[in-house]
Amino acid sequence: MARYDFATHRLHVPAELAPDAVVPLEPGALNYLLNVLRMDEGARLLVFNGRDGEWEATVRKPPRKTAVLALQRQTRPQETAGRIRYAFAPLKSARLDYLVQKAVEMGAARLTPVLTQRTQLHRLKDEKLHANIIEAAEQCGILALPELEPEIRLDRFLAGLPAGETLVFCDEDAEIADPVLALGRRRPAAGITVLIGPEGGFTAEERALALAHPGLVRLSLGPRILRADTAGVAVLALVQSVYGDWTGSPVNEM
Repeated sequence: MARYDFATHRLHVPAELAPDAVVPLEPGALNYLLNVLRMDEGARLLVFNGRDGEWEATVRKPPRKTAVLALQRQTRPQETAGRIRYAFAPLKSARLDYLVQKAVEMGAARLTPVLTQRTQLHRLKDEKLHANIIEAAEQCGILALPELEPEIRLDRFLAGLPAGETLVFCDEDAEIADPVLALGRRRPAAGITVLIGPEGGFTAEERALALAHPGLVRLSLGPRILRADTAGVAVLALVQSVYGDWTGSPVNEM
């Protein structure tokens, strides 16, 4: 049997989830269930809040054009968020949406916007980023919502990284051309940070700051120039395949 139920609609709710609980719906979720999905009394769906696992629920429709969810049973226990942080220079508009959604799908536990000298966007809309996080989690069976950290200047971010943190830095001048081999030479003892720069790359000063980190792993991403959002997906796939939950090993747990 498949681990996930992909045929049933999933919905994120902020309320606490427990046996026999009745969960109220916020206006946006209410509109989505009743007017978009057109769910009726007794319709089944899966709900999660990022803390209490995934639950089967049914729609109850009291009078006055409203609805609540009646919880039936827990279908999956809560998962841990892992320890991979995705630090990225914000991009513009739809490409930023894509970047955040794919980072969630790839299992990032924390998302950190870092402001570089060539960053395209300096004022982020946290509400929109949170909406992208939730949408990706709903669609992909994810239970542990990544934490969205406050935006921070790159120099301050790098200065605050613990010495034991593994910093995965994409560098076309990396000595080892094979990225899997480069990752395999280090066994992370603490957190893992993946750092992706802006379009146009890091300045020489920013690059020097990253290269000075004691836990540095320099990765080459092949012979082609990748856009920043594409590079993020590529490096997260590599990190998950060597350090993370693609290996079936608990190394990705906090």
